[in-house]
Amino acid sequence: MSFKIVVIGTSLGGLSALQTVLGDLPSDFQLPIAIVQHRHKDSDDTLRAMIQEFVALKVREVEDKDEMLSGTVYLAPADYHLLVEPGSFALSTDEPVSYARPSIDVLFESAADVYGEQVIGVILTGANQDGMQGLKKIKARGGKTIVQEPSTAASSIMPAAAISAVAVDWILSLCEIAPLLVNLGNSIRK
Repeated sequence: MSFKIVVIGTSLGGLSALQTVLGDLPSDFQLPIAIVQHRHKDSDDTLRAMIQEFVALKVREVEDKDEMLSGTVYLAPADYHLLVEPGSFALSTDEPVSYARPSIDVLFESAADVYGEQVIGVILTGANQDGMQGLKKIKARGGKTIVQEPSTAASSIMPAAAISAVAVDWILSLCEIAPLLVNLGNSIRK
């Protein structure tokens, strides 16, 4: 069985981290990537444009019921939770989780519910504990978990919280994450 999706969560310092990780992925990377980056509820399309400059893959903000396409990077829009459904995405304006909307936990938990062991969850730099519960659920469902080495993060709180709560598969510096994603994306598990 192969992987179906990569989910990434990040907050403070996330733009630079995403530019590094996504920028190191080849243009033929096949897995869809869904990202929650905490940002102000009134922010515009600037984040997408800033990431696209560094990334060979197509980067887009999710619209409700968007089909999940391979080799595409999907950003949760400001002030919406991003949920994974079979083959597509949904948006929600439910209450913030861990003071955040979009919430990393909401994305990760919905991905785990739909795709179980076919999910790769990644926690990057951030200044709160959002993502910890979601990563725990991905791990419990048999998915793979990757966390940025806290000492290399702009803010170590989020990666450290994830590591404290989850028996993480890999703890890596930013430059090590993309090569691992490529290897996992290319591997067909028996």
